[in-house]
Amino acid sequence: MINGLQYLGSRVDVWSCGVILFAMVAGYLPFEDKSTAKLYQKILSGQFQMPKRLSPECIDLINKILETDPDKRLTTDEIKEHPWYKTF
Repeated sequence: MINGLQYLGSRVDVWSCGVILFAMVAGYLPFEDKSTAKLYQKILSGQFQMPKRLSPECIDLINKILETDPDKRLTTDEIKEHPWYKTF
């Protein structure tokens, strides 16, 4: 969306849910910057720091949801089959 390219809504929604999941488990947003231009660069490059206190399974799921390539990003069905998701 930031690039101004066409997008598939469901893939964007999954990414947005990844941002929310990250915020819930980390306590802060994955992408932050005072400069809007730098913020967009971080989002487009998928540049964020994962808290070390998270489980490897949680880290794996978030990384796969916040994948910058929408074709490689997990689908909702794939998320439901992820080991971390299944623990709940």
